[in-house]
Amino acid sequence: MSTTAELLKQASDLFPDEVVTQAHVRHFDLPLGAGRFALITLDNGLDHTKPTTFGPASLANLDAAIDQVEKEAADGEIVGVGITGKPFIFAVGADLKGVELLKEREHALAIGKGGHDVFKRLSKLAVPTFAYYNGAAMGGGVEVGLHCTYRTVSTAVPAFSLPEVFLGLVPGWGGCTLLPNLIGADKAVTVIIENSLNQNRQLKGKQVHELGIADAIFEGADFLEQSLVWTASVLKGDVTVERPAVDRGEAWDQAVERGQAIADSKVHGAAPAAYRALDIIAAAKSGDLQAGFDAEDEALADLIMSGELRAGLYAFNLVQKRGKRPVGAPDKSLARPVTKVGVVGAGLMASQLALLFVRRLEVPVVLTDIDQERIDKGVAYVHSEIDKLLGKGRIDQDKANRLKALVTGVLDKAEGFADADFVIEAVFEEMGVKQQVFAEVEAVAPEHAILATNTSSLSVTEMASKLKHPERVVGFHFFNPVAVLPLLEVVRGEKTDDASLATAFAVAKKLKKTAVLVKDAPAFVVNRILTRFMGEIQNVIDEGTPVEVAEKAVEPLGLPMSPLVLLELVGPAIGLHVSETLNKAFPDRFTVSPNLKAVVEAGKRGFYVYDSGKPELDPEVAALLKQGDTVLTEDQVRARVLDAVAQEIGLMLDEGVVAEPQDIDLCLITGAGWPFHLGGITPYLDREGISERVNGKRFLPVGVASVPA
Repeated sequence: MSTTAELLKQASDLFPDEVVTQAHVRHFDLPLGAGRFALITLDNGLDHTKPTTFGPASLANLDAAIDQVEKEAADGEIVGVGITGKPFIFAVGADLKGVELLKEREHALAIGKGGHDVFKRLSKLAVPTFAYYNGAAMGGGVEVGLHCTYRTVSTAVPAFSLPEVFLGLVPGWGGCTLLPNLIGADKAVTVIIENSLNQNRQLKGKQVHELGIADAIFEGADFLEQSLVWTASVLKGDVTVERPAVDRGEAWDQAVERGQAIADSKVHGAAPAAYRALDIIAAAKSGDLQAGFDAEDEALADLIMSGELRAGLYAFNLVQKRGKRPVGAPDKSLARPVTKVGVVGAGLMASQLALLFVRRLEVPVVLTDIDQERIDKGVAYVHSEIDKLLGKGRIDQDKANRLKALVTGVLDKAEGFADADFVIEAVFEEMGVKQQVFAEVEAVAPEHAILATNTSSLSVTEMASKLKHPERVVGFHFFNPVAVLPLLEVVRGEKTDDASLATAFAVAKKLKKTAVLVKDAPAFVVNRILTRFMGEIQNVIDEGTPVEVAEKAVEPLGLPMSPLVLLELVGPAIGLHVSETLNKAFPDRFTVSPNLKAVVEAGKRGFYVYDSGKPELDPEVAALLKQGDTVLTEDQVRARVLDAVAQEIGLMLDEGVVAEPQDIDLCLITGAGWPFHLGGITPYLDREGISERVNGKRFLPVGVASVPA
């Protein structure tokens, strides 16, 4: 049987590029005469922008530090041991770059066992141990503290989570076993399952304390000093830590059932991680910690060797890395400064854009529209949203006053845009209207001003074709709701120059959006794929498959909502308009559904009514539907829909709509909420053999978003 040290040595040989975390031990006398104390500080030697992680060499360093303090504790030289992090960072868990390199299950198992073997030593020392969560703590960073006797947390902690299920793993270094035994199963399900599956929701320091994960909370400014005073009081017996008893009866089983319902609603059984985590939480009811740790090891090993995890890591890297360095963007030194923004239109979309621009750029933003009433309504919307931010404590009164003063509206474009550097239109989706708007703006805006369009499907090149300076027109396509979805499709028209494009990317970055460079092709990326996807669903319904069968067929993809609920969100009229645009461009692949047309003409907002709280087919819509007699099974519908999507993505890549399949996935994840565990879509199509069946080849090489060969 290999020792922990041998396991970690083997693992570190597989991972030569690890950013190694040191575990520095220092000694001092505690306040109040409580005795000599050892403090371990986790630090990778880099600033807070490079968070501390645990790869194999880092775990070995912590193991060596524990060797030292274990001896000191046994010899009676110290009264306690603490563990904390460098400024702003406690630790953010396993170094996932190493996980991607693993090809063998035994190496994956070693990662789990190595972490457990090191961390659980903290609970077995001859003296009490204390974790001081001074900054961001995630995954293994949270778990190392769970192995300690006591925990404190700083009010300044911005992010604290067990995000493993979000990525396709389980909290495998004690999280699934220790957390429910500490705070009860229900709260543990919230942290491990619910928060993870809600776009990796983070806890703040205050919530960590309220949940009972930390025993005490102190202000960030003198957090460590206060924690050490508290530690001294605990060791002297002046402070007794009381924790409520954990309910190991029916409440535990109900919590696991609640977790199951959350997982079903989010991934519909399509990704295994949440269910594996729930199995371990269910078993943890017995309080047998070692059995729980062993189950975590096995789950980690299985999941690390799964396609879902590789797809999850691929998606994570797309968002964290590729999303921050857009492929094909011109040199950022070409970008021009933007000191004033104009918005043409004052409807809901235009108002959302005005709010985003003023919040992120903090420059004057001017709205225009065809009458004063609309303008006043648009400005009032932005002001009311700023007031809501103030009410929630997200901004102070001074900032609210400043932002509101920056947003104004005028009828006269010449007055509003004469000194604007960036003008974006969000008017009716009709080519003639857009061309007229741009002609009016070009006549009054300065020569250097960028003219941006928020079109979702029309040609940017055609929109710019009648202007004197088409080179400054750029597509700037946001997704609804603007404040929530990060994607921004930046579209280069045929004449768009590098300076205009560079400025668009610089603005996108300031807006904190994930910008992807897209060729000027019908409906760009997300709407083209979704319209093909929705079109196939609509086709099978038109041909005779019942609505509920068509909807259920794609549940295994674990999408954020069903196709017809998505259609309701987008608006059937917009869905119809985009399908008509694409039908003109590609009549052989994109259909215009007569049933959808009938729904729109009847003025219906969607296919469903929600009288019972659940979506049910609206009887008035059911009466409108004219269906054929071809009824498909769920499996047949799913195969047909996915074949269509694989074909469309293959054609888009052949046309050069984006640089690589990675950009398709990045767009679907950040613009349409497609799941991380699929890796967007192309890894899933590869894994299921659909890419090769439809296009004769995979989208991604083996080893990218899959286990290396």
